[in-house]
Amino acid sequence: MATDTLAQDGLKINWVEMPTYNTIMSLAAGVGLLLIVALGRQVLQRQEIVAEGWAMAFVVLGAILAATGLHMTLTWPLASGGFAFDNIIFGEPALAFGVLLLAAGFVLWRRAPLFAGRAGDVEGREPMAADERLRYTQRLLAPISVFVFALGLACFAIAAAGWTYTLFAAPPEEPISGEFADYPLVEATFISGLYVLVGIGAVLFPFALRRLRRPLLLIGGWAWGLAGLAFLLFGALNYFTHIGLIVNTQ
Repeated sequence: MATDTLAQDGLKINWVEMPTYNTIMSLAAGVGLLLIVALGRQVLQRQEIVAEGWAMAFVVLGAILAATGLHMTLTWPLASGGFAFDNIIFGEPALAFGVLLLAAGFVLWRRAPLFAGRAGDVEGREPMAADERLRYTQRLLAPISVFVFALGLACFAIAAAGWTYTLFAAPPEEPISGEFADYPLVEATFISGLYVLVGIGAVLFPFALRRLRRPLLLIGGWAWGLAGLAFLLFGALNYFTHIGLIVNTQ
């Protein structure tokens, strides 16, 4: 049975065959990006941080994104009516970002005294000075920055696919977003633009991390900050628009 069929009274979707939870995924991804920018700012300003609090936040967000992203990635195809690309566009990036957040949360929890500058490091060392902690953070993140760079290239590819094939367009039955159903490039441009912003920050990440040059840090921080805020607000809005879509098409 096809996932969506047109009847006389409009679009009908068999929601049993089309699980959708990019609402919570968008919300968690947006908050995750904003927190990374905020934490990076504190580290660069040599501030002491409550590492356990940041670890808790990253683990909570990472668990949500890893679980939903893994399920969406492995449920192939996600739906039988032409939405298989959602597995790649939403599932795989969410899975990757979720695992990265979980890893960051674990390291922050494991090395909390070190990052906060308190005594009692697991190796018995004295608390690190601010500059030393910053250099340690650079060395710590250097290997994983290669994967972040690769994810940035993937975000550019997703954005290009969104524009090329006018993806992301909402059906007329969806409240608010459906008002632009006759103009598919509008939402395609919006979502693809978000992926471009995330991609810019990710591609610049290893270079900004290596040199700590202010222009690169500012560009990457603003890119992730704007994308995070947009994903957060869009995810919150989707709690209304997706519920409306389900009511109008079930």
